[in-house]
Amino acid sequence: MNEDLRKNQPQSDEVDLGQLFNAIGRLFERFFRFIGSILTAIFSFIIFVLKVVIDNFKLILVVMIIASVLGFLMEKRKVDVYTSQMLVKPYFDSKYQLVSNINYFNTLISTQGYTELSTIFDISEESAKELRSFDVQPGPESDNEKVKAYGEFLESIDSLSATTFTYNEFIENRDIFTGDLFEINVESTKKDIFKSLEKGLNSTFKNEYSERLKQKRDTLLEIQKSNILATLNAVDSLSKVYISVLQEESRKGATKISFGEGLSLEPESKSKTKEFELLEREIELRERLTRLEEVKVQRDTYFDMVSGFQEVGAKTAKFTEKYVILFPLIGFIVLTIIFIVSRTIKFVRGYGR
Repeated sequence: MNEDLRKNQPQSDEVDLGQLFNAIGRLFERFFRFIGSILTAIFSFIIFVLKVVIDNFKLILVVMIIASVLGFLMEKRKVDVYTSQMLVKPYFDSKYQLVSNINYFNTLISTQGYTELSTIFDISEESAKELRSFDVQPGPESDNEKVKAYGEFLESIDSLSATTFTYNEFIENRDIFTGDLFEINVESTKKDIFKSLEKGLNSTFKNEYSERLKQKRDTLLEIQKSNILATLNAVDSLSKVYISVLQEESRKGATKISFGEGLSLEPESKSKTKEFELLEREIELRERLTRLEEVKVQRDTYFDMVSGFQEVGAKTAKFTEKYVILFPLIGFIVLTIIFIVSRTIKFVRGYGR
């Protein structure tokens, strides 16, 4: 009895494996049939559309030619729009005021506030009417600058968050205020107005908040400068005292001079070492003083103009304004949809008759 069971066991396993492979085969067969039916439906629809286009080719062609002529005439009558860019680097968080003012300028244009615009930019009201739009976008940034910004961001957060926040997430979550450079784009129907806008735009960076930040920065720099100068004076005085004492003791033949706890001067073998330490300290303090002056000079204004507007703007070439291409394309699409719907309705009405 047991021997019969052992003989039948392998046959049962083979049957189970065969059924499993058959089931997998049927599953793949259904899957490929499903994919094939989708591809067949797509192909049939394409053929159906092409057949509609071919059957009505003459009418579609005539409509597209007429649309091209209308588009050409529209382009000729359209007023040319010119554009120019200005690249700036704001300081003291003045970038927020910049973006706010750009939105305000667009509001004035949409509400025809030409008097206010002429006052802001010191231009005539007629010139203000030529303005079409203002826009501000993040300025150009290299991959190295992005990596550097990512490193600075990781240093500003806790170590646990730094291990989970990837570079791609950092790039995706950046907004207009993240970068240091900003590109201001202006559109106008007057091609040589852009240079006259720079003065008005320059005034958009300054506000009370930025002024307070600059004042705080300047005050801190002055405090640090005063401390460094006081320390330099102390080092200079100590150097003079040290040299005079050494000269006096060298005449008397003493071997050690003490100024109290923690400060002693020894001539001969250690004199050069002490002088060198004082000199190093003085050099370090003067370097710190130089760096403070550099910081103040580099950020002494609310912004830096990296590049200004061009004397003459470039003519815009938006696809939405290329009517000679856009009108025929719209005509082709609309006619094709109409013919497809018409043929579909006829098919539905005649179905089952």
